[in-house]
Amino acid sequence: MVILYGIPNCDTVKKARTWLDQHKVSYQFHDFKQAGIDSKRIQRWIDAMGIEIVLNKKSTTWRALDTTQQASASNTKKAIQLMQEHTSLIKRPVLEKDGQVLAVGFDAAKYSSLF
Repeated sequence: MVILYGIPNCDTVKKARTWLDQHKVSYQFHDFKQAGIDSKRIQRWIDAMGIEIVLNKKSTTWRALDTTQQASASNTKKAIQLMQEHTSLIKRPVLEKDGQVLAVGFDAAKYSSLF
C-alpha cells in the first residue's frame, strides 16, 4: 500500500498526486492537516530521512514561530511536538510504501526510480 502524506492545497503535493495519477500508481492520500499525524510516524520519518529533511525550516510557518519555539526544535521530541501542532512544518509530501519511507518532497526522477 502506497500512502502519500500532505495537505491538498500544497503545490508540491499536487505535483506528486498528478505524477502518481498519470503513472497509474494506486495510492491513499492522508491529509495530515485534517486527520493529524501521530508522533510515532513522524519519528519513523526522522529515523529514515533525518530531521533536517523532515522539518521544513524554509516554510512560512517556521518563520512565524518565535525564537524560543525554533530553538526548541533542536530537541527531536520537541520538534515532533511542533510538527504535530503545526503540520505545515513537515516537508511535503511524504511518500510511504508498506510502512517504509520512500521520499520526502517531490522529485519526478526519484518517483520514476521508485515505480
